[in-house]
Amino acid sequence: MSEVSSLDGCVVKSVDAGRVESVSRSLIDVDEASDLAEMFRLLGDPTRVRILFALLEAGELCVCDIAETVDTTDTKVSQAMRLLRSAGVVRNRRDGRNIFYRLDDAHVRMLLDLSREHVAHSRDEH
Repeated sequence: MSEVSSLDGCVVKSVDAGRVESVSRSLIDVDEASDLAEMFRLLGDPTRVRILFALLEAGELCVCDIAETVDTTDTKVSQAMRLLRSAGVVRNRRDGRNIFYRLDDAHVRMLLDLSREHVAHSRDEH
């Protein structure tokens, strides 16, 4: 068992009851936290992230164009799009035999932009 350093946790356990109560009242509930964790899990796959950024750049693409753009198979793209669609991250429309995808709304665009900014900022600091 390793010891907790002063950087990893409380060396002396002292709880600020007022602060804990205040934060606890405004804390998101377990269901919302689970939904957010699921959203971040979707972003845990580099191919899905590249697909989302391709859609951010293009506005709308069909499965075969997405696959070519991110250098993967149509099957992998279709599987990714099912997950992303069911999570409400992308929308689709059918045009003849093709299905075109786009980001669901401005919130998804903002999440992608902010995430990319954060990663760039973190890289610059290190």
